[in-house]
Amino acid sequence: MNSFENQLLIAMPNLDDSYFNKTVTYICEHNAEGAMGLIINLPINVTLNELLTQIDEDKIDAPELDQQVLTGGPVSQDRGFVLHSTQTGWNSSLALTDDVMITTSKDILMALGTEGAPAKFMVTLGYAGWGPGQLEEEIKANSWLLTPADGDIIFDTPIEQRWKKATEKMGIDMAHLSSEIGHA
Repeated sequence: MNSFENQLLIAMPNLDDSYFNKTVTYICEHNAEGAMGLIINLPINVTLNELLTQIDEDKIDAPELDQQVLTGGPVSQDRGFVLHSTQTGWNSSLALTDDVMITTSKDILMALGTEGAPAKFMVTLGYAGWGPGQLEEEIKANSWLLTPADGDIIFDTPIEQRWKKATEKMGIDMAHLSSEIGHA
């Protein structure tokens, strides 16, 4: 089985699902039990600063906390995930690559906006999940494209440009794609 970990899952224009329309999902885990990823371009109407103030009213307002919180997916939307550049020392951290980690503990949230924060980060609420074989079938059905993850797209590209930038990275102009599936 090919693993899709550390890949960007790009929604095809014909994906008939209003939730995932034009989304880019970073695949964190993919194995025989299914897949888990975080949508990296679906902002909600809350800034990181507003979210952290709800958790701790004494939290210091910092300019880097003005970024939007993202919906990571439809599953467990009350649970936060921090996708960030590599930095050790956090509870509940998992290194996804040499450059990207995911952390689910509150200690990292409280460090955001301080000198102790990772250099690059984004916060999502919820995640996207697929059962065994489900993601593979959706890819075969022409719902998604895959491309290797790119830190520039994940952390440095404005949210509203991530879908376009991910497709451009593949050398694809989505306006020219057909929704028809062909087999050679």
